[in-house]
Amino acid sequence: MTEAVSSRTSDRFELLVQSVTDYAIYMLDPTGIVVSWNAGARRFKGYEADEIIGQHFSRFYSPDDLAAGIPAIALRTAETENRFEAEGWRVRKDGTRFWANVVIDPIRDSQGTLIGFAKITRDLSERREAEEALRSSEERFRLLVQSVTDYAIYMLDPVGTITSWNAGAERFKGYKTEEILGQNFSRFYSEEDRLAGIPSRALETAERVGRFEAEGWRIRKDGTRFWANVVIDPVRDPQGNLIGFAKVTRDLSERREAQQALEEAREAIFQAQKMDAIGKLTGGVAHDFNNLLAVIVGSLDLARQRLETGADITRYLNNAMAAAERGATLTQRMLAFARKQELKLTSVDCIALVRDMADLLQATLGAGVAIETRFPLTLSPAYADPAQLELAVLNLAVNARDAMPNGGHIMIEGVEISPDDCPRLKLPVGRYVQLSISDRGEGMDADTLARAREPFFTTKGIGKGTGLGLSMVHGFAEQCGGALHIASTPGEGTTVSLRLPVGAAPAAQEAATLMKMSHPSDSPLVILAVDDDDLVLTNTAGLLEDLGHTVFQAESAGHALCMLDQGDFDVVVTDHAMPGMTGAQLADIIEEKWPGMPVIIVTGFAELPPQAVKRLRLDKPFKQSDLSAMLSKAMNAAKVESPPFNPAGPGAG
Repeated sequence: MTEAVSSRTSDRFELLVQSVTDYAIYMLDPTGIVVSWNAGARRFKGYEADEIIGQHFSRFYSPDDLAAGIPAIALRTAETENRFEAEGWRVRKDGTRFWANVVIDPIRDSQGTLIGFAKITRDLSERREAEEALRSSEERFRLLVQSVTDYAIYMLDPVGTITSWNAGAERFKGYKTEEILGQNFSRFYSEEDRLAGIPSRALETAERVGRFEAEGWRIRKDGTRFWANVVIDPVRDPQGNLIGFAKVTRDLSERREAQQALEEAREAIFQAQKMDAIGKLTGGVAHDFNNLLAVIVGSLDLARQRLETGADITRYLNNAMAAAERGATLTQRMLAFARKQELKLTSVDCIALVRDMADLLQATLGAGVAIETRFPLTLSPAYADPAQLELAVLNLAVNARDAMPNGGHIMIEGVEISPDDCPRLKLPVGRYVQLSISDRGEGMDADTLARAREPFFTTKGIGKGTGLGLSMVHGFAEQCGGALHIASTPGEGTTVSLRLPVGAAPAAQEAATLMKMSHPSDSPLVILAVDDDDLVLTNTAGLLEDLGHTVFQAESAGHALCMLDQGDFDVVVTDHAMPGMTGAQLADIIEEKWPGMPVIIVTGFAELPPQAVKRLRLDKPFKQSDLSAMLSKAMNAAKVESPPFNPAGPGAG
């Protein structure tokens, strides 16, 4: 019975061993002769059982292993140490090699006598090929990284310790591999950056966001600085755990120096262009002002000579006044070019404006030019400064005349632009009035048209224009919230269109006019006039005294404050641009110490300081009527009643 059971158990073990195909499982006798052979051995070694049983297992080894006595060593090790395991090349029946894992265990009987060996072999060729491919790939990447010299590419552990170092890092950071491995990467940062915690913040950002990139100064081994672009990426294992960081640094010092040199060159070019522009501006303006000053000086000289003989000098005074007004217009053109003139925006009836300019236009353009107007029966008012709009129309009409040296025809027309047309005309959506001046002259080619709005650009020749006309009109249109459009075809003519926003109904203007007329113009006032220029101060005081007011003069803001402490005044008229303390600053002190006292700031500048924009201002040059109207406005706007008139003046009592 026992023998039968033992026989069945033996049969089951043999069946089990014979069924294994992924492992070669066979027995050797004590000398290494093969005494059994399973299906796995037959599958990947290639021998049938009757071909190999009785053969020595050493035939599976390569000639090199045989020469080294590896088979005998394997058996001796298994016998003496009860186990032998190794990996190496083995040889199939057809002579091909495969990589095998070999385990040899001794087999002993119940008395411990060695009766043979159990040998298990596994074909690991595929795994080895994969490992070799991986190793080869890693080696290629290692060689690739090590060969890069323009980038520092190295690894950090999770706390920033350097674990690898390539040739690029060594080249421009200066550290050898053995010097830097095991050091923290923060040593590349400046002391200020380290104190600010930038290195640790960079790693934290890379871990949290998945990437960190920045540019900044880094430190070489010798202490010199270089401008670097830095990229840090987190490195994670297949489970997503952070195992370190990949850091790539590029030295951008040369590029940064080149950029700085380029910026300096651009700045130098810009400065040269600016000086050239200033030269053109001063040359053109000096030419125009010299013409005007020649009229003023000549007329006043003649007036003085005629006055000595008692002759009528009205004609010469009128000539001087006309030239001075033209000078004021030229100044306005300069401010318009800078787009900083003080505009008095209101609703303007364009039809009435052009109609009222008819005589001026015809006189300016000459008899050789015919002017035609074309307007609809009704046209919405434009939102603009009437005086500047007149000047713009006059400039455009003069340009149109100059484009027709032999005379010709100029058309002035107005239309409304609906909101639906704004996108096509590249205007913000809204309602606009378009005022166009067209000529049938020479027209402009594409290059000239592209430069037509440029300051100082002119096709009229030397001494015939400053090149500010279209620039002025362009700046004026944009300040009003509109635009300037130019259409031109060589040989057919040019159309310049002013597109201005539609203004509100003129009811508010009428109310303002009534308010302006209600001032107490006949009331004599005690006025303190302040200006650091004696000529201007004397002139302003004379204009005020001629209006019937009592005027005291101060040549500085400090002097004015002393006089205000000593006497009572109804209003202060002060220049803005004064040394030591400006008119706007003086007005602030007056408002604090003498609340409610009106202050009129007289200025030739386009802009006042932000805190002074709401104060009353009178622009230079001004006439007596302008000064009188501003006084009336100041007194109407006063918050308290004027102090009683003190005929004794400052210091009385």
